[in-house]
Amino acid sequence: MKIITIENKRFNLKDIKQLYPAVLVRTGYKNEVAEMSLEWIDIEAKGRVEIEGYGLFIRIGEEEKHSFLYNSREELNMAISELSLQLNS
Repeated sequence: MKIITIENKRFNLKDIKQLYPAVLVRTGYKNEVAEMSLEWIDIEAKGRVEIEGYGLFIRIGEEEKHSFLYNSREELNMAISELSLQLNS
């Protein structure tokens, strides 16, 4: 049974339905933010959106979601690197 840890939270790999990085952008409606793919930000956004932050998101089942938020792309990349080391060991 493979266990991964993100910011001191442990997850059983077999329970994870989705694990993905995303960027949080302001929608323009009040303080609402939406998740967008990193690829979309890199290719399509071209400075047209206001970035609120970055995150790693884990879905366990249909209702349970864990969010790990970061202020910069560099912090997100570090978290992804740490996760990659765990998955490849």
